[in-house]
Amino acid sequence: MTDPKLAPAVEETAEAIATMEIRGAATIASGAAEALATQAREIEADDPAAFRASMRAAARTLHETRPTAVSLPNALRYVLRRMAGDDVGALRRSILDAVEEFVRQLDRAQDDLGEIGANRLADGDTVMTHCHSTDALACVEAAVAQGKEIEAIVKETRPRNQGHITAEQLRDAGVPVTLIVDSAARRYLDDVDHVVVGADSIAADGSVINKVGTSGLAVNARERGVPIMTAAQTIKLHPETLTGHTVEIEMRDEAEVIAPDARAAIGEISVENPAFDVTPPRYMDAIVTEHGQFPPESIVTLMRELFGEGAARPWAEP
Repeated sequence: MTDPKLAPAVEETAEAIATMEIRGAATIASGAAEALATQAREIEADDPAAFRASMRAAARTLHETRPTAVSLPNALRYVLRRMAGDDVGALRRSILDAVEEFVRQLDRAQDDLGEIGANRLADGDTVMTHCHSTDALACVEAAVAQGKEIEAIVKETRPRNQGHITAEQLRDAGVPVTLIVDSAARRYLDDVDHVVVGADSIAADGSVINKVGTSGLAVNARERGVPIMTAAQTIKLHPETLTGHTVEIEMRDEAEVIAPDARAAIGEISVENPAFDVTPPRYMDAIVTEHGQFPPESIVTLMRELFGEGAARPWAEP
């Protein structure tokens, strides 16, 4: 059997994702969903089986570009799980309707999430942030838009200093900012009312995978009695963890930690640069999404509702 023909837009989108021309969780998810819609519109299939095979082939091509990007398989799952019908016309409509619904939800997700997260912040609060998360920033910005006076203590977040981006964007929003080194976090937690962080992905048990240093901050916040919330759109949920899959922690270039000349001067050493760490759910007070706020241990219910039971791979051959 010959492989189903792919719409040019599918191959173009796959290439753009693979080369990181398309990057960022929401942008990747939206691009993949739109590519599936184009495949559904342009495919010439004589029967439902051929149409389904074509859609699975398009999804496989997209998935293989960056299989570890959580939002990509989530977009494919969302759309293909809603493919239904007894004829090609009905199947096509179901795909197009699913993509329209998915993109519409994605477009408003961060605004909705921000409004929900802002409700956890009170007038006069000081928040502490870690790394740079547009979802976490959306909560603070929404609180400011509600007329609340918010101040921020921003961790610089070594080794790439993404906290500098957070500091700049909060200042642009009119929030007074104090920038601190990462190791000073515990000292300043006594001045903080809430810790707000983002997430790279969230496991089924409510564990939060985020920029390295998040877990230590969460432990210190719990010891100090400071509530901590994770702000994350549902495309960050990791359905494969429903079956016990362990989230792989990316190890980045050692040159981010130490310059080659300095390393050579020290002598023979090993350098490790993990990009993320895992915060157990017991250290998080809430996970805030566009669908509401959840105790970490309850996030699995939302994950199953959106993406199905277990690590479904609807793009695979039946």
